[in-house]
Amino acid sequence: MWHSKDVYYLSGSTGILAEDLGKSLLCQFPEISFNTEKIPFIHNAEDAREAIEHILSQSAGRHPLVFSTVMNKELIPILDVSEVEFFNVCDEYLIRLESVLEAKPIRISGTARHLDDTSMGDRVNAIQYCIGHDDGALMKDYDEAEVILLGVSRSGKTPISVYLATQMGIKAANYPLVAEDLDSYRLPSAIIRNKARAIGLSTDPKTLHFVREKRYKDSKYAKLHTCTGELSQANQIFLQYNIPIIVSDGRSIEETATQVAQLLSLKRSPRL
Repeated sequence: MWHSKDVYYLSGSTGILAEDLGKSLLCQFPEISFNTEKIPFIHNAEDAREAIEHILSQSAGRHPLVFSTVMNKELIPILDVSEVEFFNVCDEYLIRLESVLEAKPIRISGTARHLDDTSMGDRVNAIQYCIGHDDGALMKDYDEAEVILLGVSRSGKTPISVYLATQMGIKAANYPLVAEDLDSYRLPSAIIRNKARAIGLSTDPKTLHFVREKRYKDSKYAKLHTCTGELSQANQIFLQYNIPIIVSDGRSIEETATQVAQLLSLKRSPRL
């Protein structure tokens, strides 16, 4: 068994797809250490030759793994040499789709990233909105939010909001539940008015305690009983206002953000 392996991600565009797919597959082999490098923008035969020469100079005799999303079929023989383990991650699907759809693919790298300028504009607007409406700022603009994340301090509101904006183009505001809210079991009017778009974030008290301890060690704010009490109060508020709750404990930012987006989609559904 290999204890380490060199990995290269090749692309005619940014290489993000090749890297994401490769990482998703390689993480299934945690006992092996992978040394990775991305080689993007392989547009012609000269680029392809330079890429494979670089790979062989760095990893000669080690049979490196090469994940490629290069669309130009003329470049594949240059890249798929016997000294490497070559994975053409798009070609098999394109060939099958060509048969199913009875149409020829254009085979231009990066097309998906340039198809919809409106999508990019929406994402930029979402990022600007997220930055301006972090941590309870500009609540008067909550009518424009697509989702409002609520939770106690350090429950993951900001990173999840940022992910929703940057990766999904969702206008996400977030509001921290402070002592005044928790003790009165009341939400600000701007949130009540828009509670149909509000989602509560919760977590395990021990997890919250650990996160707070890293920043404010031995403080009352970070003590386990404080975390337990605040989370209990927050959950009661969510139930009182019929706000759905997502428990983020044990999940990555990406997983929690995806769950938020799924819940948001369900809430938008005309069937509900």
